[in-house]
Amino acid sequence: MPRQAAPRTSSPRGLARAVELPGTGARLHEHRLRNGLRVLLVERHADPVVTSLLWYDAGARDEAPHEAGVAHFLEHMMFKGTRRHGKGQVDAITTQLGGSNNAFTSYDHTAYWFELSSDRWETALELEADRMRGLRLDEAEFRSEKAVVLEELAMGRDNPWRRLGQEVGEALYGRHPYGRPIIGYRDTLEPMGVDLMRSWYERTYHPGRATLVLCGGLNPRQALARVREHFGDLPAGPEAPPLERAPLREPEGERRLTVRWDDPAQRLTMAWRTAPVGTDEDFDLDLIEALLTGGRLSRLHRRLVLQEGLATFVSGTSDTRVEAGAFWLSVETVPGADPAAVERVVEEELHRLAHERIPASELKRVKATVRSGDAYEAETVTDLAELVGSLAVDADWRLLLDLEERRSAVTAKRVQSTLRRLFVPERRVVGWSLPEEKA
Repeated sequence: MPRQAAPRTSSPRGLARAVELPGTGARLHEHRLRNGLRVLLVERHADPVVTSLLWYDAGARDEAPHEAGVAHFLEHMMFKGTRRHGKGQVDAITTQLGGSNNAFTSYDHTAYWFELSSDRWETALELEADRMRGLRLDEAEFRSEKAVVLEELAMGRDNPWRRLGQEVGEALYGRHPYGRPIIGYRDTLEPMGVDLMRSWYERTYHPGRATLVLCGGLNPRQALARVREHFGDLPAGPEAPPLERAPLREPEGERRLTVRWDDPAQRLTMAWRTAPVGTDEDFDLDLIEALLTGGRLSRLHRRLVLQEGLATFVSGTSDTRVEAGAFWLSVETVPGADPAAVERVVEEELHRLAHERIPASELKRVKATVRSGDAYEAETVTDLAELVGSLAVDADWRLLLDLEERRSAVTAKRVQSTLRRLFVPERRVVGWSLPEEKA
């Protein structure tokens, strides 16, 4: 997509010129080491804190079918010891330094973060460089942690919303990895061996597939020197062969499914395939989410909860991803509500939004809500590091440079065009979780 020229300022010798990130109070320097590691230095001195957030361009989307769940499982194992630091030492060192750490796995990436005081954050670089290539993957620890992951899987299956979401996701994306749960399946996790994980780790966890974001009260020149010191000698890693994924086929008609649950609640999840992250439709979908489900003034909350009394809550999420996104609508009905009546209200409100004039005052209100969300996402240095890193890995961090312009470009006409094109019955999956039928 076209980009605005980045505003640039002078910077210290040896550094790329800084780019101001509008609305964040931060300046960003981008670098790439010879081994392929991309480094994003985000300088913001509002708080005496630095977040180190290391992203791997590898998530559940990069798993073969028999590897389902390995990305998330490996995230657990990254805290279980290296050749230099034993089990639990990453957490112990972080606690001793008065900081915090964690990690998360998505379909498109995996990320590891440390939040530490600006006078002691450099230890995070040592720990990350060590486990990037030096993970032990001890057999006994592997077996022990597998039991933890399997228990997490079982707990998820015992959650009615997660169970319903998994069923809908599988129908929405088919055999593509986006249709599998990030945690994987019991059938793939139970037989999984440490050698399989080691192979996946070695081909995905290396500088050539990594982006390091350092954000907060740092000196960019000194920070880059420390990064080179800890990461510069690591090998670039192998050129991974392309993974043969099942194709993302266009939906060919509405799909419906029902799961039964041992409680009186009725739950609806309706999902449509949408667009990749960073596209114009991505920005349209943010407004559609706010118009339909963004608070008590939103259209579906007013109709389903306040006026018709059919639901106890309604929520929507635009989940755009690297290859294709989804819009998820969730409704929990009041006891005994007619599911057909609930669906009818949803369809009526979608039709109204797509075909009737959207009042200028309503569009102005939801744009303000979305912009408030943008500001909230950059409130702390960790929030900002996550925002910059996720865009860098999944799309382009330069989206932040023209974010306001992209938001302003969304018009009522564009919203309605996107609705009419994407939110049609032929593109959706309708899933209900209903009480178990009485014998």
